[in-house]
Amino acid sequence: MTITMRGLLGATCLAALAIPAGAETITVATVNNGDMIRMQRLMPEFNAEHPDIQVEWVTLEENILRQRVTTDIATRGGQYDVLTIGNYEVPIWAKQNWLAPLDDMGDDYDADDFLPRVADALTVDGTMYAAPFYAESAMLMYRTDLLEKAGLTMPENPDWDFIAEAAEKMTDKSAGVYGICLRGKAGWGENIALLTAMSNSMGARWFDTDWKPQFDSPEWKATLDNYLNLMTNYGPPGASSNGFNENLALFQTGKCGMWMDATVAAAFVSNPDESTVSDHVSYAPFPVMAGHENHGNWLWSWNLAIPATSTKQEAAKTFVAWATSKEYSALVAEKDGIMNVPPGTRSSLYANQEYLDAAAFATPTLNAIESADTQSPSMQEVPYTGGQFVSIPEFQAIGTAVGQVFSAALAGSTTSDQALSAAQSLVSREMSRAGYPKN
Repeated sequence: MTITMRGLLGATCLAALAIPAGAETITVATVNNGDMIRMQRLMPEFNAEHPDIQVEWVTLEENILRQRVTTDIATRGGQYDVLTIGNYEVPIWAKQNWLAPLDDMGDDYDADDFLPRVADALTVDGTMYAAPFYAESAMLMYRTDLLEKAGLTMPENPDWDFIAEAAEKMTDKSAGVYGICLRGKAGWGENIALLTAMSNSMGARWFDTDWKPQFDSPEWKATLDNYLNLMTNYGPPGASSNGFNENLALFQTGKCGMWMDATVAAAFVSNPDESTVSDHVSYAPFPVMAGHENHGNWLWSWNLAIPATSTKQEAAKTFVAWATSKEYSALVAEKDGIMNVPPGTRSSLYANQEYLDAAAFATPTLNAIESADTQSPSMQEVPYTGGQFVSIPEFQAIGTAVGQVFSAALAGSTTSDQALSAAQSLVSREMSRAGYPKN
């Protein structure tokens, strides 16, 4: 089998393995996150079991991945046989008949083992249309040594006032240490994921019940002002270019005191082979607004789906079943240690005492996933579902546009009030064009 991985610049890297006569080639589009890179490294195990299937990889930064796969599936381009997509896309695309059903994954697959909240988000009318590779919520990761040095103790349920105090006291710019790292890179799945979760925790909402945008509300002003204050005063330079991967690297190298982001990051910041601060990391729930209980933590999964346009669906299903199986989890545990098994998908992982003993983040991760309220994400009434996104097809476009406006505010090229006004105008315009409010 030959494995081909095309990176962001389109460079091609070939592993010189023999291709059996008659092997069928499938193309897998995936995101350049650590768990996906690990899967590619473990592909010789799949090769040995399935020598008749050749896998070609297209590995992309997540904003670019989303653009490419959305364009391809909407135009029925047929470039890919397996897509890495989120639980945002799955129900929308399934209803468009763009995805092949995954209703027969083999006798040993045990689809009933998936966490109900994760599986339900990938199921339409009783049929699963994508298989979860890993799932996550959001939580606070922090440096225990820096917090102790600051003379503070992490509350059981930290609020944003405490976060501001801790960020200030943990910041030592002369040493290159910043109290807090948050996403600033523009994108509906980058800075808007964080800011939507943050806004939910502070009582804001994207739309009222008549689908009128709410960026002119006091709750959104409080959200953006708080975010800009934290990042301008206590965040790293160039933060408007930092997404998940960039902040992960900063935290692993000791540059961040606190980081609010995806629970999946915990395995990487806790791994002594990858993180210089692994001995000083702990976890807490995503912050709340003082006096309230809504943490705003999201529910997200990266999933493998098969486009209906694929002419190689059986081979693609064989690969998807392998990559999301208990067998694959056991393979990761054997090769890289059980702490590195893709998290958040299978109940059996969280019933495994060996995993619970090895991964201090296991229980906080499960608690965050199970407490995420995607049906009522805001403290106010809303006409939509979702956590860090709004579950409508238009959200990709408006979320990315608002993300660009807010990223510009973080970069200092516009004010908070100007950014909120621009967001209100552009979202109002696009929602009107899309025909909202809809019945």
